[in-house]
Amino acid sequence: MNRIFGRKKETKPAPSLSDAQGRLEERGGNLDKKIAALNAELSQYKAQLKKARGSAAASIKRRAAQTLKRKRMYEQQRDQLAAQAFNVDQTSFAIDTAKDTITTVEAMKAANTALKVETAKINIDHIDDVTDDLADMFEDLNEVNEALGRNYAMDDIDDADLDAELDALGDDFEEELDLGTADATPGFLAPAGLPVEPSGVLPANPTPAAPVPAGEEAVDEFGLPVAPTAS
Repeated sequence: MNRIFGRKKETKPAPSLSDAQGRLEERGGNLDKKIAALNAELSQYKAQLKKARGSAAASIKRRAAQTLKRKRMYEQQRDQLAAQAFNVDQTSFAIDTAKDTITTVEAMKAANTALKVETAKINIDHIDDVTDDLADMFEDLNEVNEALGRNYAMDDIDDADLDAELDALGDDFEEELDLGTADATPGFLAPAGLPVEPSGVLPANPTPAAPVPAGEEAVDEFGLPVAPTAS
């Protein structure tokens, strides 16, 4: 059958951008090697021209000119290959960008579908009921805390009486400031029952008690019996 109808030609796969990029880089590397060899050759001609004279110098110049033309031709070819490699890179970048865009769009579509499914499970009315119930429970708890913190041992205090007492304390403080005792502790802030500071003056000798008639017991100024003293 193959002899009658022939065999179908096998088509080779199209070269990829990576293959093209690798081929261009290989050719560019070969041109760089050729240019480097020509530069070395030109350096030799330059050293020979310093010593040559007459016809020898002219011959060296002709060979150097031919070498320089070849070098410039290779440089032009290298620049063309560099431009082609740049275009290949740009094309590869565009393809990768398109693939990434497709992937992103598909991911966003899947996420949109999943979001719709999850949103459908949410009942807004149920959420409102839950929040209202929470608000009522917190309000009840506040009332309970206020009731538990109430002091039943104290009578109701009139705010007007408290204001009047505060005004009186303020008047006492201003009076002490007027008397030049601003640096001292105000009277209403001083602790009660502190002993009075001694003045430093000793008391005078006590007045001797009046003689007690015979047969009566001696008592002090408070009416208590006094112990007899040795005469």
